[in-house]
Amino acid sequence: MTSVIFLGTPDFSATVLNGLLKANYDIKAIVTQPDKPVGRKQKLQKSPVKLIAEQENIKLYQPAKLSGSEEVEELKALNVDLIITAAFGQFLPTSFLNSAKVAAINVHGSLLPKYRGGAPIQWSIMNGDKETGITIMYMVKAMDAGDIISQVKVPITLDDDNGSVFDKMAIAGRDLLIETIPHILDDTIKPIKQDEDKVVFSPNISKEQEKLDFNQSAEQIFNHIRALSPEPGAWEMFNGQRTKFYKSEVVDIDTDQSAGTVYETGKRKLVIVAGDKKGLSIKKIQPAGKKVMDIANYMNGLGNNLKKGQVVVNTNEK
Repeated sequence: MTSVIFLGTPDFSATVLNGLLKANYDIKAIVTQPDKPVGRKQKLQKSPVKLIAEQENIKLYQPAKLSGSEEVEELKALNVDLIITAAFGQFLPTSFLNSAKVAAINVHGSLLPKYRGGAPIQWSIMNGDKETGITIMYMVKAMDAGDIISQVKVPITLDDDNGSVFDKMAIAGRDLLIETIPHILDDTIKPIKQDEDKVVFSPNISKEQEKLDFNQSAEQIFNHIRALSPEPGAWEMFNGQRTKFYKSEVVDIDTDQSAGTVYETGKRKLVIVAGDKKGLSIKKIQPAGKKVMDIANYMNGLGNNLKKGQVVVNTNEK
């Protein structure tokens, strides 16, 4: 039976891990990030991968930093066939990667060499890409720079957001990994070197990058909103409140009004002028201190004072 150390943290990783367990790979150890404080009460939350480790009674490691830790020496001593990572969230020491008897491989959420880094799905949506994909690659010291073993494309539709693409990608990653591992074990796939001239990076989204800019085109704002929905949520100072936006739609309008102005309101409608004079129809919104709500609920409450021609976003502020 092929022995494996698995490293991962979010739901994406959990889907991949469940695939390995269902395929009867021998998971000797699981490594995930430390429990993370969440919410106003900062209650510690276990990662989805940790929950599986506990359920399956598999040896679990949660080092704040794997490099130089006692844990990494224990893991190297396991002498497993494969080290498999999927959205783990830490750099891994080369000595650890080299301890795998067959290979250390990564399930990456993009069609490499495009979107190396920690937020490939978010950037693909934000940039308006029509497709993304999964890459299974050999791991090397440089981030996401190893040779490509296999790839599969995943479409991005206009109805998709970060959450729905993550779900599709997790299933695609699980299936591609299970399909690819036998070929790695019997050495029947010829890996392909990445074209360094085509490398695009996708660093983690900063707090500053979560803020919307209504001077941008309606399409850019639409993509920004869905790239950060449902987490962490794109925001703007809107009608005097820090407000998050989770769903929108681009609409054609006829106006000479400035960006950030209310173009149209109704019981179930709120259209804001974007920088390219197109409209952004808001569908799902979260005012500060409130729950996420659809636009009908918002217009029936906090938004019922909004009027056509009212400037609700100060586009001169950065």
